[in-house]
Amino acid sequence: MKVAVLGAGLMGKEAARDLILSPNVDKIYLCDLDVGQANMFKEKMQNSKIEVLRLDANDDVNLMEVMKKADVVINALFYSFNEKVARIAVEVGVHSIDLGGHIGGATDAVLSLDEKAREKGITLIPDLGVAPGMINILTGYGASKLDEVTDIHLYVGGIPVEPEGIFKYNIVFSLEGVFDHYTDPSHVIRNGQLEEIASLTEVEPIQFEGYEELEAFHTAGGTSTLTKSFPNVQTLEYKTIRYKGHAEKFKLLVDLGLTDKNKTVNAGGNIINVREVLKEVLTPSLLLGDKEDAVLLRVVVKGEKDGDETIYTYEMATKKDPLSGETAMARATANTISVVAQMIGNGVIKKPGVSTPELIVPGELYIREMAARGVEIKEYVARGEKIEL
Repeated sequence: MKVAVLGAGLMGKEAARDLILSPNVDKIYLCDLDVGQANMFKEKMQNSKIEVLRLDANDDVNLMEVMKKADVVINALFYSFNEKVARIAVEVGVHSIDLGGHIGGATDAVLSLDEKAREKGITLIPDLGVAPGMINILTGYGASKLDEVTDIHLYVGGIPVEPEGIFKYNIVFSLEGVFDHYTDPSHVIRNGQLEEIASLTEVEPIQFEGYEELEAFHTAGGTSTLTKSFPNVQTLEYKTIRYKGHAEKFKLLVDLGLTDKNKTVNAGGNIINVREVLKEVLTPSLLLGDKEDAVLLRVVVKGEKDGDETIYTYEMATKKDPLSGETAMARATANTISVVAQMIGNGVIKKPGVSTPELIVPGELYIREMAARGVEIKEYVARGEKIEL
């Protein structure tokens, strides 16, 4: 199996690191405009499976040439490229998966390629990060064990183990993405109806053993395709986990319009985008650096099984790998997309067309594969005539 990894950033490199270990992967094309960082990674790994290729993702011809070389493409580029990569995957006839980006309709655009992908006999799966991604797979797995699903509650957060600064937060992926998730509305299902809820609202306390006071609040993009896959549930909500007080402080910036990507001001005769200024101001103080991060996850799927109310809960609390230095977010995200890429390449996932993670990725096998990589996902079951979430 030959795999092309588009993007040699953190997630791309960590996906490549996992692919190296697979006996079924013969070649890994690590592709980026900055071949320097890709070559540094290759030197570090000292593995003949890796070949570095220069990729300008804005150049469709270059992108097509690179993707043609692979059996499966892992798209680890920024989500604004998701539609283009999926479209070219259909054109050249290769399987392709991405890290998600339901913001701005990126995932909907990939889903619209279903008929063309089926005609070509290729598999496309969007949204294979953590949220969306891991939570979708676990939701689908829990739902498959129930006769009827009534409620789905999702909680995920990438946080520093030792919180510092005014936001008690460090960047574990793109700050641009954080702004999008905090600015756009969250899509939820309440009382069986699809609704929009403002992000950074309805803050609630949440507990994970070993962590100080935490909170959870609505953010955009988390539910992604789940509202379409489970349209008949009574409740479906996604909330992001942070340390207590984070939402209130960041909401002030959002309310002031500082995260609005289209807002500009005239400063000293220069037209300046305020979001770009905010990003430049915040980035140095929010970089994770050598600090230890953690990813916390809780997926709660409630419904009926054999006449009894039943809840399946999946929990994960993973930290930075002290040996490899791999961040917790990279462990959860990059391993997820690598595992699914290998499922496609190995023929475990065969269905052509565009499928969402919750409907196509086998949950039991996924949990086993993640455990083999040191990412433990625990399952809890509660059953009774009447139980509360």
